[in-house]
Amino acid sequence: MITSVLEPIASQSDAETSAPQKRVLLLKPRGFCAGVVRAIDIVKIALETFGAPIYVRREIVHNRYVVNELAEKGAIFVHEIEEVPDGERVIYSAHGVSPAVREMSKQRNLKVIDATCPLVTKVHIEAVKFAKQGYSLVLIGHRDHDEIEGTLGEAPDVTQVVSNVAEVEALQVPDPNRVAYLTQTTLSLDEARDIIHALKLKFPNIAGPHSQDICYATENRQVAVRNVAHNAGLVLVVGSTNSSNSNRLVEVSRNLGTMGYLIDNSDAIDPKWLEGVANVAVTAGASAPEVLVEDVVNYLRQNGFSSVEEVEVMPENVRFGLPPEIVQAIGGADGSAPVHLR
Repeated sequence: MITSVLEPIASQSDAETSAPQKRVLLLKPRGFCAGVVRAIDIVKIALETFGAPIYVRREIVHNRYVVNELAEKGAIFVHEIEEVPDGERVIYSAHGVSPAVREMSKQRNLKVIDATCPLVTKVHIEAVKFAKQGYSLVLIGHRDHDEIEGTLGEAPDVTQVVSNVAEVEALQVPDPNRVAYLTQTTLSLDEARDIIHALKLKFPNIAGPHSQDICYATENRQVAVRNVAHNAGLVLVVGSTNSSNSNRLVEVSRNLGTMGYLIDNSDAIDPKWLEGVANVAVTAGASAPEVLVEDVVNYLRQNGFSSVEEVEVMPENVRFGLPPEIVQAIGGADGSAPVHLR
């Protein structure tokens, strides 16, 4: 674990220095993952290149601040593809879409820009592969999540969704020896492990993905919380309530015995949470921007947590390229101009 102090501690009187200093433990990695950066950049570049309006199916990422910021720039967010006028340009969110949505887009002659996270696309490809090979699919995840809706649509006739260990026992399949599982990319590592264990007990010959479906960013942020939670009296996770990976970070903290709360920004902090707490760990879900983290840290500084230490658990340097629709629009038909994500 690498720990670095972000800023020097402000000078204090002798009386103050005699008391234990309250600290903010600022976890790293935190906040935007490569898939989120890519999705947001796609919307911004599309608006700059093609002009408003640009339609976006569902929230481009699950964060209210980000969605509002893009809406102010001219993005129009819709729930279903039918809400997009015929022939207009539409962006699919980072969570992916089902083949049915893609087909509807074709029927309406929509100009599609696909911002699906490449790691979500990986799960879609796995679903198609297993279905073609005659497997019954078990999709581990939350039924109401946009990502599950899209993946389920790849092979709906052979796919069942399970959200917990209890639901595994009720599964029925035509051939118990031809079963495969996939997972939502933003699950808790512990949650997924327990469900996969239950599936292997029920279906000893069950197949799984070549590499785990839970994305690197989800895992890294959970590992960071796990490494620091025992040194904190409170964990604050910056993220919106509909962000799956943000909710999982809170669960990780609470499962380790450290109280954790999900907050959109500093306005959501209850001062009572800070009573008797010496160390507050702060992190952010993969769709939460750094400006909201800074807002929370500033609030804590103003409330007695004068020391801020950044705790880096592991480096994270993943980058994803832009989709061809954007590359070609910027660099011409041959896509020759270089494109760099921020």
